[in-house]
Amino acid sequence: MKYNPDKHHRRSVRLKGYDYTQVGAYFITICTQNRECLFGDVVDGEMRLNEIGLIVRDEWLKTAILRPSVVLDEYVVMPNHIHGVIIITDDCRGTLQRAPTMQRAPTMQRAPTMQRAPTMQRAPTMQRAPTMQRAPTIEQFGKPTSNSIPTIVRLFKSATTKRINEHRGTPGMPVWQRNYYEHIIRNDASLNRIRQYIVNNPIKWGLDRENPIVGVGLE
Repeated sequence: MKYNPDKHHRRSVRLKGYDYTQVGAYFITICTQNRECLFGDVVDGEMRLNEIGLIVRDEWLKTAILRPSVVLDEYVVMPNHIHGVIIITDDCRGTLQRAPTMQRAPTMQRAPTMQRAPTMQRAPTMQRAPTMQRAPTIEQFGKPTSNSIPTIVRLFKSATTKRINEHRGTPGMPVWQRNYYEHIIRNDASLNRIRQYIVNNPIKWGLDRENPIVGVGLE
């Protein structure tokens, strides 16, 4: 079945009453328009970024540089989407202050400004992606809040779209789908499972529902 953006569009949902600026960790997935593979290819279980993919990676890492209260954890740029863990801290100087359960393990791709914590034991495998909610790209009533997840995602998408279109000479062309997916990470076990899922994403690309070849038969 051919991918139909109208048929397969899911209604935007968000956790009612949740403050997306509060201290905590969030698993974010942002997909390209119509799941078009723009950022490179997976070869032998390894993601190989092209020039556009390098732009996406560069802008993702800038998030922590431009926003002292934001720390980036595990992330991966895939052919048509990016997975990443964003941690919002309570220190405007950028020092990470959080509960002991939010320790970080060594990562595959990590922002250069991060300080690593003692290694945690990871789950050996993760067969399914964490349950994700599709969230809007703007704050309620159209009033952006600095350092909130919607604002961070919106500005990331805006910056990457501008640079990508300048690179390929396609002004005004959409790069990302309108919304994104988010999952609030509530405990250490969930954090470790999500890290493992991100690390394994290139290896499991052949089974990933975001892969157009795989997703073509999914409702």
